[in-house]
Amino acid sequence: MIIFQLSLQGILTLRACRNFCFLYLLQKSIMTDFMKISDFRALPKSDLHNHCLLGGKRSVIEKHLGRKLSTFKAEQTGIGDLNRWIEREFRPFFQLPDAFEKAVEAAFIQAKFDGITRLEMSIDVLFGTIFNVSAGRIVDVLKKYHHSVAPEIDFCPELGFPRNRSLRTLLAGFEPFPDFQYFQSIDLYDDEFAQPIANFKELYRYAKKLGMKCKAHAGEFGSAESVKEAVEMLELDAVQHGIGAAGSPAVMRWLADHKIPLNVCPTSNIKLKRVRSYKTHPIRILFDHGVKVTINTDDALVFGDGVSEQYLQLLRHGVFTMDELEVIRRNGQPLS
Repeated sequence: MIIFQLSLQGILTLRACRNFCFLYLLQKSIMTDFMKISDFRALPKSDLHNHCLLGGKRSVIEKHLGRKLSTFKAEQTGIGDLNRWIEREFRPFFQLPDAFEKAVEAAFIQAKFDGITRLEMSIDVLFGTIFNVSAGRIVDVLKKYHHSVAPEIDFCPELGFPRNRSLRTLLAGFEPFPDFQYFQSIDLYDDEFAQPIANFKELYRYAKKLGMKCKAHAGEFGSAESVKEAVEMLELDAVQHGIGAAGSPAVMRWLADHKIPLNVCPTSNIKLKRVRSYKTHPIRILFDHGVKVTINTDDALVFGDGVSEQYLQLLRHGVFTMDELEVIRRNGQPLS
């Protein structure tokens, strides 16, 4: 039998260490319990995955529409229910005078309210064709409300390309925009299973030639392999969503090694039934494997949460500590 003998100094040191640990844990508990949404809104943050016309402050949109929008609720996994909600609830909004202007204004109001300081926000490249809005007017409206509502935001305008449309259609929609030298990035979105990612190589080569940042939705509902394929095939600078990568340690290691950020939208993933809860969201797995992640809104008008609300939810559900959320917050900020 081995008998351990502690000196008085040793006992006092042990007690001091135990007291320090208790106070540290107590401080963490208090921080988690008492952090308010206003605390997170006060933090400078990025939103790098934001669809402008679905990203506006709901009260502004509803006032212009003259009625309340119904609460979105998906019945099944995927974007089918989302697209049906947009068609039923939101498309009538665009039959109203000045609807486009009001939607853009609402998007900047929401970003400002949320404490966003860097905003990468997309407009569908076919919006003008569908609603008879010229490329020049789109650029003018974005400039107008950026400067009148939130000039302090570092705004990086983006063009979004729906994956369910032909390459020929997308290139025709893209044609009038480069002359303005305004849009800084592109994104491929909508149904990620609509057609092979390789079909868009020509589009992305053209965007690269123009010096645009290249992003695409991948792994929102697809596999880890689909994320890696999209990055390699389109030479992406960042992935929108990308949470499918959490299913493969090898893909996560590859993303970390190649410094490819994933612009994750936890509330969107839950609302579209891809993920069950904040507690089980794979953003924690991605973070632990060294993948650079950011937290973003996707469609704040539809899903109801800004970036700030998602920070708070991830803290309260024990997914991240404040120190870890600070790392994620910094991931979205430009290097100084």
